[in-house]
Amino acid sequence: MEKLISVICPTYNEESYIESILSFFVNSKPDNKELLIIDGGSSDRTKEIVQKWILKYKNIKLINNQYKIVPHALNIGIKESNADFIVRIDAHSKYSEDYFLKIIETFEKTGADIVGGPTRVAYNTDFQKAVAYAITSSLGVGDSKVHNIEYNGYSDHVTFGAWKKEIFIEVGYFDEQLIRNQDDEFHYRAKSKGKKIYLSSEIKLWYYPRKNLSDLFKQYFQYGYYKPLVLKKVKSEIKVRHLIPSLFSLYILSLPVIYLNWLWIIPAIIYLLLTSFTIFKSGLSKNQKLKSFLVYPAIHFGYGFGFIFGINKIFSKRNSYKIE
Repeated sequence: MEKLISVICPTYNEESYIESILSFFVNSKPDNKELLIIDGGSSDRTKEIVQKWILKYKNIKLINNQYKIVPHALNIGIKESNADFIVRIDAHSKYSEDYFLKIIETFEKTGADIVGGPTRVAYNTDFQKAVAYAITSSLGVGDSKVHNIEYNGYSDHVTFGAWKKEIFIEVGYFDEQLIRNQDDEFHYRAKSKGKKIYLSSEIKLWYYPRKNLSDLFKQYFQYGYYKPLVLKKVKSEIKVRHLIPSLFSLYILSLPVIYLNWLWIIPAIIYLLLTSFTIFKSGLSKNQKLKSFLVYPAIHFGYGFGFIFGINKIFSKRNSYKIE
């Protein structure tokens, strides 16, 4: 008998994307699966669209998430699921036809507790293409395995992820303080408890990046902002790549006020040269290359300044860690 899988999809105002997610779910294998749409109070047609599909497909459910944010949605879905395996998907991504089958196959081949694929990137605009190139380059994200689409092996993280349901009994649920990085923290915590995380290049999904510079900066600011709390909870996962953007951001801030001699600007010149070299060897179009000169700083300084504010939050006396 096929093992049942529960698919969890957090949503909020996804009327432009939800139909493709529903179609993908219905037409993919295996047949023995359920889809839990956990909606955070959409004010568009998201819920209306889902309810129409529910009339035809009884294995699709719509559940309200009164807390609105993703970690609550995931925890609600996990507790409502009736599955051996739980798979998280995102409305802003697309998936290969055999996505669920490859997840089950990877579980069976490796015996891992958590499996998933690397981050492949899809795009509709030149700006998104520039972001796609940046977040799959070593200058953009360092040595992160999850951005290497050819890597197969054990990792500290996977994109979105699929989990054996039993893992939540031992490891606990997603941290509901974390608007961002809740998946990082959960996977780090699981790894620290001896759970195995396997990254398979055969598990294929494509993520659509942010469409403009301000949204990209905000996204990476939030990644940086919540990362110190994650690392405080799971200290074994502190890596150099987590610290470099914040140190470099502080250095850039120092330039107008601390000018000792011409040697002080060498790191800034090196950064500019590395960025230029990475962009010009990319094969991007002229317009995409120009946009890349904005994308790299948005990622690095967004994350870097977010990390600095996150460290300050840890040492402040305020209890709330949330940021809008």
